[in-house]
Amino acid sequence: MPLDPAPAPPDPPVRFWPVDDLPALDPDPFLDGLLRDEPVTRIKLPHGAGQAWLVTRYEDVRFVTSDPRFSREQVVGRDVTTMRPVPVASQTAGLQYIDPPRHNRLRRVVARAFTGRSMQRLRPLAERRAAELLDGMARAGAPADLMEHLHGPFPIAVIRDFLGVEEKDWHRWAATGEALLSAGAESKERAKEAAQATRARIVELLQQRREDPREDLAGVLAQAAAAGEITDDEAVSLATAIQVSGGHAVRNNSGSMMYALLTHPGHLDRLRREPELLPRAVDELFRYVPHRNGVGIPRVAVEDVEVGGHLVRAGDVIYNAYVAANRDPDVFPDPDALDFDREDGPHLAFGHGPHHCLAAIMARMEAEVMIGAVLARFPGIRLAVPPEEVEFQRQGLIRGPRTLPVTW
Repeated sequence: MPLDPAPAPPDPPVRFWPVDDLPALDPDPFLDGLLRDEPVTRIKLPHGAGQAWLVTRYEDVRFVTSDPRFSREQVVGRDVTTMRPVPVASQTAGLQYIDPPRHNRLRRVVARAFTGRSMQRLRPLAERRAAELLDGMARAGAPADLMEHLHGPFPIAVIRDFLGVEEKDWHRWAATGEALLSAGAESKERAKEAAQATRARIVELLQQRREDPREDLAGVLAQAAAAGEITDDEAVSLATAIQVSGGHAVRNNSGSMMYALLTHPGHLDRLRREPELLPRAVDELFRYVPHRNGVGIPRVAVEDVEVGGHLVRAGDVIYNAYVAANRDPDVFPDPDALDFDREDGPHLAFGHGPHHCLAAIMARMEAEVMIGAVLARFPGIRLAVPPEEVEFQRQGLIRGPRTLPVTW
């Protein structure tokens, strides 16, 4: 006589997650606890309605982010529990909120700008920008704020060069990322104003590229829109997403990387002695640094799916925590250690599956250029204040230092 199937485990209780500010690069204790004790759970976040599943283990995160039964497109128009009062990017046109096959079409267009050849063209420009900025810091004298002199202006300059923004228009593009990525409820109107201003600037730039084609991102998007491969709205949304991630996110992530090195002097000394180790060190820093607070864009199950022994039902919302997965001890032994000799599996700092970050190739290049330039220009660089006195961002989605005082 066949045995009855074992009953499914009960759904875990719903946990409210306020996503509080955390000190420096400390891992989130909420995520650490879930990874250890309840890797598939349910949460409620500060904004929106309802509840959501959350996965934290490396294998579960890879599964959810690559299985087509979990849809980002189904999030559009739904009031889901979320960290922010308004979405960062358009839910109607951007890569973030669509599924294959439409996602494949847009991704193919953007991928034309993120190639090895384009990075070879961009890297000398980036190296020159970094050298100019560090020369300015040297002239200002020690102590100096590395965020002000390098990590703030450098990624904006690089994304400006990549997009094709003229230098005379730089100041008009420099201040939108912070407002667009602010998570606080009090910033809702400011975020809307920043989004409208950003859209207007990008529309203007795309129109310029239709009249004056060039081999930059704006040129790629304008040509694709003119050829009917993408719509004008899609071109604007794609450019907006890349501008935000290429400015604000790189600023904070690279600042966190430098803070990690400055608080690990042995690792810093090793990079000085072995500069050829830099690409590998940067990859480990991407794994080690907690890039963001909380979670990003959720997905919706389009049918019943079992995840980690739990039944996620059709229509349920599910989040994944890349920052937790990058510290899964089953994949990364001694995960809290910064180890340039790791030979573990690939980290998930740039996501996984169809929505893996196309800009990863540029983010790696920028980190290598910044760290390499600092070590070459200031071999004796060190923090000018105790580590605990370095001020970090507050109430933001992307973590990173507000200031990074250094001397040399």
